[in-house]
Amino acid sequence: MTFEAVPLPLFSDLQDDGGDEELGRVRAELVCMDPLGQRFAAVLRETIDQLLNGEHTGHYAWNQLLKTEKTHAGTMVEINLQRRFGFDNGDEMDYSIAAVDVDCKYSQRFGAWMIPPEALGHLCLLVWADDVESRWSAGLVRIRPEILNGGSNRDQKMTIRAEHRDKIVWIWKDAELPENVLLHLDADTREKILVPGAKKGQARINQLFRLVLGRRIGRGVVRTAAQQVDYMARVREGGKGRARPKLREEGIIILGDYQKHQDIAAALGGPVPGKGEFVSHRVVRASPAHEGRPSAEIEGSLWVVARPGEWEHEKERAPRLPDPQANQV
Repeated sequence: MTFEAVPLPLFSDLQDDGGDEELGRVRAELVCMDPLGQRFAAVLRETIDQLLNGEHTGHYAWNQLLKTEKTHAGTMVEINLQRRFGFDNGDEMDYSIAAVDVDCKYSQRFGAWMIPPEALGHLCLLVWADDVESRWSAGLVRIRPEILNGGSNRDQKMTIRAEHRDKIVWIWKDAELPENVLLHLDADTREKILVPGAKKGQARINQLFRLVLGRRIGRGVVRTAAQQVDYMARVREGGKGRARPKLREEGIIILGDYQKHQDIAAALGGPVPGKGEFVSHRVVRASPAHEGRPSAEIEGSLWVVARPGEWEHEKERAPRLPDPQANQV
């Protein structure tokens, strides 16, 4: 069984390119390379996580970054997109896409793209992502003097006039950015997870999967909680203190991005972990009282996601998940 993401709205199919043949070619090439926008979204998620550098800093929010760190965001987005998609270097602009020079501009604040004078006449790939809103957009626009505000900074960089943002041909608009779970937790829960201490990495990971049930948890969140180089080892089997065996005693399973785990996640009726993601659930053995609820077969028995108070009644150990390396597809 395989899982396919629901296609994002392709605004490129809805907006006219205004007869700009080069824009149309670039748009078609980007959609061909990433029809659902998943690769693009993954680059933005990874770039934000790189900036936060939670493994070493414990940071989980944009406003925790220094001003000098924030200034690197545009360059990192530009570099990481080029690496992921293999864009050629442009002759005058950042990229060559479909044999067209394209500049890349990122802003964490919608509409605040800084356009340099040398971009006049060229296409710009405008990228926005907001970790608080868990949304991102990417579109193309031909830079012409009449759509710009005058540059008032030292570099004479300009912005696009608000009334001319309708000239942007959106490829993906307000698409879902993989969630930064730590950022969106209530302060009390986050404090219970991010307990201070150099040797508290395993405890933080265990708390993360204990307290954040039924939500996709990205690798960057795990890295920030662990604050250790071997952060992934904190989740796996292999020791009594590690998250999977430890939380199994509390009725909790931790599903990863393996096919077998994705099958179980779908059967349980919850979110399916994507690449580099986890989902934890507290489960109970299915009984006639659970008829009609989504269930998954694990270790030869049917299990359902526990509702509040159900596990506390029996306090049964959770099943061990199938070995992802055995006959893995």
